[in-house]
Amino acid sequence: MQETLILSIGGSLIVPNGGINVDFLTKLNVFVRRNVSKNRRLFLVAGGGTTARHYIDGGKKVIKKITNDDLDWLGIHSSRLNAHLLRTIFRDLAHPRITENYDHRILNLREPVMIGAGWKPGWSTDYCAVMFAKNYNANLVINLSNLYWIYDKDPNVYHGAKVIEKTTWDFYQTLVGDKWTPGLSAPIDPIAAALSKELKLTVITTKGDDFRNLQRIVDGESFKGTVIRPFDVSSAFYDRQYYLGEKGEYRYVGGINKAKEILFKLANWYRALYIKLQFNPKTLLDVGCGTGELVHNLRLLGVDARGVELSPDALAMARDNVKPFLSQGDAEKLPFKNNSFEMVISIDVLEHLERSKLQKVVNETVRVAKKAVLHKIFTQENVLLDFFHSDDPSHVSVFSQGFWERLFINTKNVAVARKFFRLPSYLESVYLLKKND
Repeated sequence: MQETLILSIGGSLIVPNGGINVDFLTKLNVFVRRNVSKNRRLFLVAGGGTTARHYIDGGKKVIKKITNDDLDWLGIHSSRLNAHLLRTIFRDLAHPRITENYDHRILNLREPVMIGAGWKPGWSTDYCAVMFAKNYNANLVINLSNLYWIYDKDPNVYHGAKVIEKTTWDFYQTLVGDKWTPGLSAPIDPIAAALSKELKLTVITTKGDDFRNLQRIVDGESFKGTVIRPFDVSSAFYDRQYYLGEKGEYRYVGGINKAKEILFKLANWYRALYIKLQFNPKTLLDVGCGTGELVHNLRLLGVDARGVELSPDALAMARDNVKPFLSQGDAEKLPFKNNSFEMVISIDVLEHLERSKLQKVVNETVRVAKKAVLHKIFTQENVLLDFFHSDDPSHVSVFSQGFWERLFINTKNVAVARKFFRLPSYLESVYLLKKND
């Protein structure tokens, strides 16, 4: 499955007051062509921006008062003009038709680029971008505007406006309300925000003409921009309740029912045997080890296994005989020297991290590994596994295998192994990285 990224491009980036922004479009052209591949496709939605405002202002000067529907239609047609410009630029990559009706999904889409424009009155093209995400199974929309951040007040009016780096849809809705008016100036319009909340979608807003920063977002590195998520998931989320299985998923012992406890134990024994029989490492580090059950099983099999875990609650729940082999630490800065362990693993950890932390954490696992790194990750392809999961709000980075493949290929000092035993992707996604000599 390809990763699908939605870029909602503010019309003022395409056509500012001075005319068509050729410099921006040239850089966008390079960015898109660099990032589309067999593992990734890009959907671009063009806003009406300054073009729409010129038409609206012109109409108001002539007849003084324009209906909301006509105001919206002026914006919609302006966005369609901008979209056709994008369609012209990406003619060799894009689907031949610009999407103007989001009730319909194109089946068997082959082109790596799709262009979208305004749909109908009642919302901005932000809503169209969210509909793209809904129709094509994307879980990230990147909103490109003239600012890096969302503020608690209009920064053009209030000198003391504060930057919001991370927030939830509940809080964001208190800023923008719940009603759409034509020409509303908001980072994400209220109707799009409501749908994003319903879909549990993540939206990142950032400055659209900083393509280096945009590349960092796409690559899973740290970036400048506001992240709006469906839930507030911080380190405090991973408390005793989570590790008892009371906040979603089936993963941990002692929780919701006996069947989940048995399933957890069987899964941990399968993983321990899998690692022992296929790789037989002498020393191993389990990053994000939770309550240390996998470390316990591996030690019973003769592996000198250690674990590192962020949550003190999880460590407190560990067996007494395994606690000496567990330590508290952050995956972003592992408390170990280079090449400390023959093998480093993470099991169902990376999907719990924010996109901006992924490359850094992967780099850390590579740094402390001597020979190999193994990551098991919950991905969009794990449909059978997903069937047995309850909702887990902490799954903030559930992407396609295409995303992870690209991230690992771009990781320094390792090669992605192709030939090793693993279960089918509808059950799990496992990646083996071998350290370069």
